[in-house]
Amino acid sequence: MATLLSVNVGMPKDVSWQGRTVHTGAWKSPVPGPRMVRRLNIEGDGQGDLAGHGGEIRAVLVYQAQSYQYWQKQLGRDDLTYGMFGENFTVDGMPDDEVCIGDRYRIGEAEFEVTQPRVTCYRVGMRLGEPTMAALLVAHHRPGFYLRVLTEGHVQAGDEITLIRKGPEELSVADTDALLYLPDRDPAKLRKALNIPALSPGWQQSFRELAAAQQPRQEPGWPGERASTQQPREVPEWPGFKTMRVARIVPETPTVSSVYLVTTDGTPLPEARPGQYLSIRLNVGGPAPAVRSYSLSSAPTADTYRISVKHELHGQVSSYIHATLRPGDLVDIASPRGTFVLEGGTRPIVLISAGIGATPVLAMLHQLAAARDPRPLWWIHTAHDRAHHAFADETHALLAQLPDAHEQSYYTAEAPHPDEPHITHGRPTAPALAAMGIPTDADAYICGPPAFMDDLGGFLREHGLSPERIHTEQFSALSAINPGVTATAAVRPHQPPGPPGTGPLITFARSGITTPWSPAHASLLDLAEACDIPTRWSCRTGVCHTCVTHLVAGDIAYTTPPLELPEPGTVLVCCSEPTTEVVLDL
Repeated sequence: MATLLSVNVGMPKDVSWQGRTVHTGAWKSPVPGPRMVRRLNIEGDGQGDLAGHGGEIRAVLVYQAQSYQYWQKQLGRDDLTYGMFGENFTVDGMPDDEVCIGDRYRIGEAEFEVTQPRVTCYRVGMRLGEPTMAALLVAHHRPGFYLRVLTEGHVQAGDEITLIRKGPEELSVADTDALLYLPDRDPAKLRKALNIPALSPGWQQSFRELAAAQQPRQEPGWPGERASTQQPREVPEWPGFKTMRVARIVPETPTVSSVYLVTTDGTPLPEARPGQYLSIRLNVGGPAPAVRSYSLSSAPTADTYRISVKHELHGQVSSYIHATLRPGDLVDIASPRGTFVLEGGTRPIVLISAGIGATPVLAMLHQLAAARDPRPLWWIHTAHDRAHHAFADETHALLAQLPDAHEQSYYTAEAPHPDEPHITHGRPTAPALAAMGIPTDADAYICGPPAFMDDLGGFLREHGLSPERIHTEQFSALSAINPGVTATAAVRPHQPPGPPGTGPLITFARSGITTPWSPAHASLLDLAEACDIPTRWSCRTGVCHTCVTHLVAGDIAYTTPPLELPEPGTVLVCCSEPTTEVVLDL
């Protein structure tokens, strides 16, 4: 019979960590006597980061006394006391390789259901003073697990734990954890996981994505080419940067010019997916070359790429492109990359953009028009006025090639001509989108300023579109994901403090920072943080892949080998350092 050995609680508090303040509830301590367990937590307990811990699905965290004994031996520690792994219940007799997702238990007056393994999180390492602890929990198959409270009631140390129902697929906590975080996934276990109603929605979504990734890509051709016999060109991408020639430069508006790029030797180019971007490296007069990323703005041909660049008033690279770059010049280009891409399927499509944000969705429109795609499509664009409406004629002609296309443009500073009913003065609104008849099962792709994307994404969600079907793209630094870290005032990215390093140059392409590497930094993530570049991470030990970043150029080595390597062309910055000059899409 399993037994509840200890009930541990603790309210969130601010903890100093690596020069920052972390608001965390990881500090739990045993409490005597009965405690009331409610839907969201235990009396006297709280969680600091409700995005990853707590809530109805993760109300109670469980860890095993046997795992305490295991870690005491593995870590050579004799100071581990109940609650130090952040758990609410320390138990005897509920090992992770036997407890299953969906199992139901009675403890004292309360009833519980197992919902998911513990979330990999740096805070357990912070609490124990073992920075790699999040990775060790997964690698050694001892994560612990969360409970949902089915029936509220009192519990206390010494209560017996009674199994009242097994989970429907009998998939253990340890197997479920390995299925998400470790390589060589068993497709049969993935199917089992997706058949467990009790599994938390977040883990279900992750497993759906993993299952979809195991499916072969639809053939023939790219999305929308179901009726076509055309096959995608099997031309390999190139590592790092490749020298290309500027074939021509075409002004589109007073502030936007398109640059056509060709190879120097006439070899065919890899076929980019609609929505991807190129990174361009230019010597613009600074101490190091500058790297910027621009969307491909048309469907690529076998020998030509097109990017379209807006001249930003204080933009070093865009100013150079508009004022100095000439046909015949040689530039360094990295292979097409990016995940903001047009997907296949039969659902309706909505392409929404503002200003220069039209470029990636215009590439999608080119692909759809070339295939005469039958899916209903809505093109919605916002521009300042007619003079600054880039690609207006090109877009109109492409939409005319589609059997079921709807066009609506907005001019914020000019009234439209009465002969153009598809142009409206103002900005798109929620009622306007609803009046367009956009189906709620559509896939939407949005590109523009962050506030524009937030607004339009919100309008579409209000209209009924699922959040996972609303895709956005931005080329400035992505919003940070630093769970539990207390927010501070935003600081413009800068060179790291202290003496400059003597190692290879590291370029953060989105942030416009190039700086030499110094071994004083523990990882590329650590260097990015020293430059106040917005970063994304959770475990900081190579497990969760939250920090995965496109490696535009260069080579790295892992200081802590990740449990599963990321996809080729990407790197986990939390546990890597450079071995050559490196360009990161960060």
